[in-house]
Amino acid sequence: MLNHVHSTTIYVKDQDKAIAFYTNVLGLEKVIDAQMGPEMRFVTVVPPGAQTQIVLGAESWGDRAAGGQTGITFTTNDIDATYKELTAKGVRFKGAPEAMPWGDKAAWFYDPCDNEFFLNEEKNAGS
Repeated sequence: MLNHVHSTTIYVKDQDKAIAFYTNVLGLEKVIDAQMGPEMRFVTVVPPGAQTQIVLGAESWGDRAAGGQTGITFTTNDIDATYKELTAKGVRFKGAPEAMPWGDKAAWFYDPCDNEFFLNEEKNAGS
């Protein structure tokens, strides 16, 4: 049977700049960086301790373009502190964290290619 989700892909304009953003700004770890031929470099990053990797796919891979809703949610234990830290590092947010209808606090943010992510503080997890 299925064990876990290995990865999901987002598309970026420049893989080197994306690696710098995801590792230096967001604090993710680079897991794979492999040349898969003259036109394809396979790069993944992952939050520390997580299994599911994010593939930083080059736009040149096909008909996909960088930017837009990714459907990816990151979680944090303290969204206000994370918002403050990431904003100070230049991360662009749609707005400040706000209470969601289900009780958690959340915000949306963007990477340099305008890929949009959801950031969630799970106050009610497990209750």
